[in-house]
Amino acid sequence: MSVRYADIIIDISHEAIDRTFQYRIPEELEGQIRMGMCVSIPFGRGNSVRKGYIIGFSDKPEIDESKIKSIISINDNEITTSKTLIELAAFIRKTYGSTMINALKTVMPVKQRVKGLVKREVRLLLEPESVSRYIERYEKKRAVAKLRLLRELSEDIVIPYQLVTGKLNISTATLNAMEKEGVIAIEEEGYYRNIFKGSVDNEGSRYIKEIPNMEQQNAIDKVMDDYKAGVKGTYLIKGITGSGKTLVYIEIIEHILEMGKQAIVLIPEIALTYQTVKRFRRRFGDKVTIMNSKMSKGERYEQFEKAKNGEVSIMIGPRSALFAPFQNLGIIVIDEEHETTYKSDQPPKYHAREVAIYRALMCGASVILGSATPSVESYNKAISGEYTLLNLTKRANESAELADVTVVDMRKELEQGNKSMFSNHLKTQMMDRLRKKEQIMLFINRRGYAGFVSCRSCGHVFFCPHCDVSLTVHDSGTTKERLVCHYCGYEQKKPGKCTECGSPFIAGFGVGTQKVEEQVKKLYPDAKVLRMDMDTTRKKGDHEKILSAFEGGEADILVGTQMIVKGHDFPGVTLVGVVAADTTLFESDYRASEKTFDLLTQVAGRAGRGEKHGEVVVQTYKPDHYAISTASEQSYEMFYEEESAYRKMLSYPPFSHMLAVFMECPDDKISNELADKIASEIKSNFKTHMIGPCEAGIYKLGDRYRRVIYVKDKEETKLTMVKDYLEDYLDNTYKYKECYVSFDLDPMKSY
Repeated sequence: MSVRYADIIIDISHEAIDRTFQYRIPEELEGQIRMGMCVSIPFGRGNSVRKGYIIGFSDKPEIDESKIKSIISINDNEITTSKTLIELAAFIRKTYGSTMINALKTVMPVKQRVKGLVKREVRLLLEPESVSRYIERYEKKRAVAKLRLLRELSEDIVIPYQLVTGKLNISTATLNAMEKEGVIAIEEEGYYRNIFKGSVDNEGSRYIKEIPNMEQQNAIDKVMDDYKAGVKGTYLIKGITGSGKTLVYIEIIEHILEMGKQAIVLIPEIALTYQTVKRFRRRFGDKVTIMNSKMSKGERYEQFEKAKNGEVSIMIGPRSALFAPFQNLGIIVIDEEHETTYKSDQPPKYHAREVAIYRALMCGASVILGSATPSVESYNKAISGEYTLLNLTKRANESAELADVTVVDMRKELEQGNKSMFSNHLKTQMMDRLRKKEQIMLFINRRGYAGFVSCRSCGHVFFCPHCDVSLTVHDSGTTKERLVCHYCGYEQKKPGKCTECGSPFIAGFGVGTQKVEEQVKKLYPDAKVLRMDMDTTRKKGDHEKILSAFEGGEADILVGTQMIVKGHDFPGVTLVGVVAADTTLFESDYRASEKTFDLLTQVAGRAGRGEKHGEVVVQTYKPDHYAISTASEQSYEMFYEEESAYRKMLSYPPFSHMLAVFMECPDDKISNELADKIASEIKSNFKTHMIGPCEAGIYKLGDRYRRVIYVKDKEETKLTMVKDYLEDYLDNTYKYKECYVSFDLDPMKSY
């Protein structure tokens, strides 16, 4: 029988994750050892027994076989969060590719130790009758500093350490001496950073009980009845915008918490944290914490420690919150489950929905997916019975009807002589709302001033010198206009003359958020305007600041990108304008129609959520496209029928699976050679449908050349075999070590 070896990490922390140790698997443990398992091993020169976790296997020794030690035993009783997360990392590694190390760093993103905050105080230990005796002693010895501190402590028994060393000017040596004398004690107490500031700080005191309507209660009852009966499934709540999906989540989570369990709530973007957290903290107070990328290392580390220690019961945040180290996880909620941000852009390119379902299966938890516009994949699984479908067809506020949607054909506007970015109908409606003191949201799915910049004389387009993409105009506010690459960050001042022909006629084409904001201010100079995009939300707290100001009525008009249309509830908004509905419609992506439908439906849901009726104006050059016509009617079923027929005909997910093999090399010739070699290996070894190799949509990025191959098959396992084969092939092919190859199962973007 051949000897097998296990790769083991001794300590799970960022410092140690990159270092594994190889151990021999004893014959008596063969067949029992699994990935993620906790084992006892001899470690170091003294062979002290330590705990370790298995993260890989091999048949070959990495060092002299005589120096390899054997695993002592399996720790069967070791049921830890670490074990669960390692098993989850193994699932991610197997399904989505990349290395086990990267998978571990994904599921344990905050294990790097950060110095905690400590509150220090100086406490008087003397009884009242002893204080006067020590005062006399210090007076005789002329111990001025000791005397000064003792007199202060006789008034206040406990004084903050900073006050003692600062205002009272007491040295450390004096404090140490008094501590040795038994006069004082220096006490330390760790405390957590306050991550809830401003209006979300004390939301627990503002809770008002909301009563679910019949549809909401039916959804709550179905999930909880199944849960109590031992059925832990996946549920898709398909609810129109404003139907009260969040209340359903809250009610279910309350029941779960009463059973001693914990909950994870995923939201697609940081921008949604503000309103979501407000609602949850009103209901659950300090049981709620958050996780997002804008938090400091210390803040993220502390929140995960709180979860691990059972000090909080609900973790809210984007993708990374899925890996909260809860010991008794009962439910995972994924709000706006259709959003592409749930798919990681970096290896391993996992989808949070699939990983959440796997984690729930491991923990005996349920999963709730919620959306007004479910992903085609999720809805397909719901109608086929793999998920349980729960419908919410009415708005929670019965007086709030769905907004009227008006589709404006911008081709006709141009024929009528209107060259403005705003149709006559939208301008009329905006003036009407401003007169009535009602709020307006304007959506444009592009930040900056323009899509690209070119010379109107010779047609030269300004490109990034490092990437195969055009530069975009931005207004810095100080140095005026600059040209920016949205991919690598390169920027330059906007030239006064064309670098090719010397013409001064340089202009931007297309429309961005800054341009919309500028035009709104020109048309309505008395209106207060806020802009929300990546440029205005770079700092921590910027999202909350802008949303809070708009919610508080400090602005009449909010101009923004996708982050303003997802899940926000502003009762004062009665008009939403979609400046250019075609922005996402013609992307080179098979999901382009779905993205457009989702965005327009979400946008339409922002208007008329209060007592007053709302209107949505959709400006487009393609009013007859099914994504736009079905969104204007807010009919998901009509859209799904059209979209699924298209996907089925072309063998796209969910009717077939797809693997993107993405290559990036520092040299164009090597990039082409590698792509051809990988394509040849796939053709020779697998019977699948292959597209490519071809140049990526952005062929050059950061001075590296990019190519892609797409492989389709109805069986996901076949594509996993392709991925595994290519990973092994590349590991043993040294010629392409400078190239980067990644795998993306069922990609949610084009390459």
